[in-house]
Amino acid sequence: MCGPFVHQIDPVIGDIGGIYLWWYGASYTFGFIGAFLWIKHVRASLGYDMWKVYWLTLMLSIGVLVGGRLVEVIFYEWPFYGSNLKLIPAIWLGGMSTHGILLGAAIGVWIFCKLSGGKFLQLADELAIAGAFIMGLGRLGNFVDGQISGSITDVCWAVKFPDLEGFRHPVVLYDGIKNLFLVPFLLLIRSKRPPPGVVFGHFVLWYGFLRIFVDFFREYRTELMSLPPGQEFNMFMTAFGLGMIIWAYRFQRTDKVTTQSVDVNTKKEASWIQRLALIAVLLFPLVIPSDWTQDVPKRYGARHQGIEYSSLYPRLER
Repeated sequence: MCGPFVHQIDPVIGDIGGIYLWWYGASYTFGFIGAFLWIKHVRASLGYDMWKVYWLTLMLSIGVLVGGRLVEVIFYEWPFYGSNLKLIPAIWLGGMSTHGILLGAAIGVWIFCKLSGGKFLQLADELAIAGAFIMGLGRLGNFVDGQISGSITDVCWAVKFPDLEGFRHPVVLYDGIKNLFLVPFLLLIRSKRPPPGVVFGHFVLWYGFLRIFVDFFREYRTELMSLPPGQEFNMFMTAFGLGMIIWAYRFQRTDKVTTQSVDVNTKKEASWIQRLALIAVLLFPLVIPSDWTQDVPKRYGARHQGIEYSSLYPRLER
């Protein structure tokens, strides 16, 4: 038995000195913690000491935050931010793109590999699992926030979202469940010890391909290139992931995956600067709302003085 659900979840965890802490932002914090624990778990096979574990987690997390913000600003909200350049870094206003999160994470890991001499594909294979987990938690944060609504429906699990008419598909839960189910699927592929790049390719392929169908239940406010926003990225990810798998099986060899070990005499422990930096990166997302909550100042108050919320460019849901 199931029945329609009226969304009355408070997206605010609490406040400290007038600064709101959001469940949406907390989903990033939990995701980063999960990534740190996973990297720590597989560090022996990567040949990483704790010094590298901390730096990799930091580069991954910063890439997620910067990439998610920039893609949102440039591809979805430039009509507003183009006229308000000083607000681009104001991540506490809300507004993150899931495709930007993936791109930023990949760039962060690539930079880490360039600086540390690591093997990108081997590392990307391991982090794809953590990435699916982070994206799954992020979508749960979207739902708690009441953000990203689907089209109106009469299915028994429909949800009545705040400030929207009618019961709608909980499309953000569809996407979140899809992401979390990718975790055991990727672990199964990883257990087969495929050539470098295969696990990463499967993550990109299935994330993009399955989201194409999930997004059919979305209700978008506008279109880009005659398609709903995000579908171009979904199709690109599908093609890229499939191409990566074919390329890896054709040109990569399984025996290129080497299991390294950390020399106990040369291993570096994490420095206190790294530890403080990671704590800061884990706590910072707590102040990030989604763009949805900040578009409803009548519910949460105009915390950012000097901004005329009624004149904001209409937010484009991802």
